[in-house]
Amino acid sequence: MSEHSTLILSCNKLAKTYDDGASKVNVLSSINLEVYRGERLAIIGQSGSGKSTLLHLIGGLDKPSAGKVIINGTDIHTLSEKAQGKFRNQHLGFVYQFHHLLPEFTALENVAMPLLIRGESIENATITATELIERVGLRDRISHKPGELSGGERQRISLARALVTKPDCVLADEPTGNLDQKTADETYQLMLELNQSLAISFIIVTHDKGLATKMDRTVELVDGELQPV
Repeated sequence: MSEHSTLILSCNKLAKTYDDGASKVNVLSSINLEVYRGERLAIIGQSGSGKSTLLHLIGGLDKPSAGKVIINGTDIHTLSEKAQGKFRNQHLGFVYQFHHLLPEFTALENVAMPLLIRGESIENATITATELIERVGLRDRISHKPGELSGGERQRISLARALVTKPDCVLADEPTGNLDQKTADETYQLMLELNQSLAISFIIVTHDKGLATKMDRTVELVDGELQPV
C-alpha cells in the first residue's frame, strides 16, 4: 500500500464495557486497527454491534475501558479533556447522519466555526471556509442557514466543516443514512474527490453495503471484534 505508507491512526486492544451496577455489557473487546494516510475504511455491522461506540472512542468522545487510540503518535486518552478537545480540532473531522449544524448560523459561519475555535482570525477563517464551500459546490448557498438548505446541501456543508481544518482523518457515522440514493451517491463522490485531493483518511460507519464496497477496505464488527470482509 505505497500511497498509504504513513500510519495515521491505530487502536491497540481497545475495549469498552458498560457497567450499570447490576450487570456488565461488553460492547467492544480487544479491537486492533490501523489506518493509513489517505485510506478509506468502512466499518459495517448489525445495529447495536458497537460501531458508533468504536467511532466515539477513536474520536475521543468516549473513554475506553481498556486499550489505546494513537493518532499521529499521540495516545489521545492520556490527554486532559481540554488538550483532547484541542487535539480533535487539529487532527480529526466529524460527519454524522444528522448534520448537527448550528441552526442560527449561516453555512459560512458553520464551516468557519472550527477555525475560529482554533483561534484563527475571522478573515482567514472566512477565506478558508469559503474555499471549502465552493469545493462542495454550494457557493450560492453560502449565506443560507441550515433550515433553508436541502438534506443533501446540509450534509455537504457538514462535510465542508469536517474538512476545513485539514484533519488527518474524518470520522463519519452513517453519513449517507439520511439521504435518498441519488444524493447519497453524490455525497460519496464528493467524499472521494476530497479524500484524493487532500489525502485525508476516512473512517466511515455505514449500513450501506454499496457505500462500503467503494472503500479501500471494509471490516465488520461482530461480537465486539473486528473481522476483515
